[in-house]
Amino acid sequence: MFWIDTHAHLYSDEFLTDQQAMIQRAIDAGVTRLLLPNIDESSINGMLMLEAAWPENCFAMMGLHPCYVRKEVEPQLRLIKDWLKQRPFRAIGEIGLDFYWDKSLTEQQLHAFRVQLQLAKEYKLPVSIHSREATRECINEVKALQDGGLSGVFHCFSGTLEEAREIIDLGFYLGIGGVVTFKKSGLDQLLEHIPLENIVLETDAPYLAPTPYRGKRNESAYIPLIGEKIADIKNLKIEEVAGITSSNAQKLFKML
Repeated sequence: MFWIDTHAHLYSDEFLTDQQAMIQRAIDAGVTRLLLPNIDESSINGMLMLEAAWPENCFAMMGLHPCYVRKEVEPQLRLIKDWLKQRPFRAIGEIGLDFYWDKSLTEQQLHAFRVQLQLAKEYKLPVSIHSREATRECINEVKALQDGGLSGVFHCFSGTLEEAREIIDLGFYLGIGGVVTFKKSGLDQLLEHIPLENIVLETDAPYLAPTPYRGKRNESAYIPLIGEKIADIKNLKIEEVAGITSSNAQKLFKML
């Protein structure tokens, strides 16, 4: 039984004191493949160093996170394009829209999202989509560009059942993390109606740690706790959850 964490910021400063031990804990827990979404220019070096140190376990994405989009976004997008020309990446991410914190740069966020969706099509890579308070808008943007050339995951999915079904119809997966273990999240009721074949697992470490670690630093070793909760919801053996969700991630990120 092995697991894949499809979204973890393991290069974060919150792991500086025990980064190597933290990754070893994940591997010891059976979480042997860890996908690292980029944030902006400041996270690239740490991400690539981690990938170089753990080449069989850590896999880098390249993208510009919507919360880090600046008013002058073109230089940021040029950097993403330059990196994509230099070397292979597993996905374009973390990209998308975030209307929770600030809407003053909505146009720049939309532009960056559209450009990066096109880059995903150009390089034939999946995308990891951030959609906080913007799930509907992200679905609409994907739908406008989907011609069979886009694939990916709606990371940290928190939308409605209708939105979940739209995402699945677009050929995308739902990224499910520690929030599913929170008592009032409502994700448990939604997942009763979603086939396991449409789900991948993630931590979003160091954020959103599952129960019983809620409020503390999250890490990839906690993926089995998320899988255990999903097994309970769907009345399945945990081995089935590990096998199917890991197979989904392998297909999506071409790790077969």
